Amino acid sequence: MIRTHSFSVPPCLRGSATVVLLLSLFGVATMAAAEPLTPVEGLELLRRGFAGMTDFTAEITQEKQLSLMKKKLTSTGRVRFRRPGSFFMEIFAPYSSRLLLEKSDLTIFYPAEKSRQKIPLPAEEGLGRWFTYLDKPITTLPEGVQLQAERHGEICTLRIAPQGKQGVRELTLLFLDDGRIKRVIIEEQNGDRNSITFRNMKKNVGLTDKEFRLE
Repeated sequence: MIRTHSFSVPPCLRGSATVVLLLSLFGVATMAAAEPLTPVEGLELLRRGFAGMTDFTAEITQEKQLSLMKKKLTSTGRVRFRRPGSFFMEIFAPYSSRLLLEKSDLTIFYPAEKSRQKIPLPAEEGLGRWFTYLDKPITTLPEGVQLQAERHGEICTLRIAPQGKQGVRELTLLFLDDGRIKRVIIEEQNGDRNSITFRNMKKNVGLTDKEFRLE
């Protein structure tokens, strides 16, 4: 049985772009028997996996299931991350788009229309806040969400369910002990579901500013 505890979702987890990133960090379950973990143990494993990581790149496959559509939308792309809070995601054709989160500024660029959409986020929802949280050993958890943690062989799974009635209903993160993300699954309150699978994740590659340009 998975142990369940209540704690507050870290502020940065509430932002949509953060979700995409965090959503850019976890994997695929194996057939091994599940080993239950406490929420503290699960988050501490995640923290240790990201210790010493300055940046990463990965290829992704995104599967979107909208509640109002029977057809599943599948696309491929890539993501890049650099501390303390730069995140870039590009989705290839036919659903081309590029997303950039710098601190608390979220910008989405649509190449076909040459248009941009800017979404300012509260400072507490920036990625830097989340990684600051992971910089220190995790020993206690605030209140506010339900969290479950378990391990299947080499895959660790975190299921985070915010107690709010809007936005994300449940966020599932699958990752390896070394911090490599395998899959992120986001289930929205409106029934939409987004699954992002990560491949060829490379850490500490020395990303520069030019890798985070939208055009």
